[in-house]
Amino acid sequence: MPGLNRPTHDQVRPWFESAFRRYGLPEAIRTDNGSPFASVGLAGLSRLSAWFIRSGIRPERIEAAHPEQNGRHERMHRSLKEATAAPPRANLIEQQKAFNNFVQEYNFDRPHEALGMKKPGAVYQNSERVYLSKTAPIKYGSEFVVRQVRSSGEIIWHCKRIYVSQALAGEYIGLSQLDDEYKWEISFSFLKLGILDEQSCLIKV
Repeated sequence: MPGLNRPTHDQVRPWFESAFRRYGLPEAIRTDNGSPFASVGLAGLSRLSAWFIRSGIRPERIEAAHPEQNGRHERMHRSLKEATAAPPRANLIEQQKAFNNFVQEYNFDRPHEALGMKKPGAVYQNSERVYLSKTAPIKYGSEFVVRQVRSSGEIIWHCKRIYVSQALAGEYIGLSQLDDEYKWEISFSFLKLGILDEQSCLIKV
């Protein structure tokens, strides 16, 4: 992925798509809680993480202020910053050259102690999961009532508008009734979003 001035959903997603086409789909992607991977909305979903889920990728998020939960990635970031941003290059073109040089050295030139002094590029294998740009609609079991999230982030439930998440605009969610007749568990694919209380028309996580 190249260096980006603003890592927004629209800038980041095409590069993820390019990587998925080349290397296949991962089972999961672990990130921090920042944009564009997460938001302060329901279940921390962002447009990008919703797309991951629709593509069959499980988002994993570390706890806030706990970078040690993603220690290997943080260690790589430290090496990246030392090699490419201390000091930063004069412009984005020169900065990208530094990034490219780092990728070559880190993956193909330098042996890693954690890999038994092998080079990452020598042991890496592509995922066998093929990326499809057009994914099949998410299917829910017969126990679910399915609703499409409107462009406003709302669903219509018993003639009422209930806000779910702007990140899910256009997506289909499933609601399954709990033992309490007024409460419904909301799911987006395999992810549990929260509990809808019909009496208060509020979703609780």
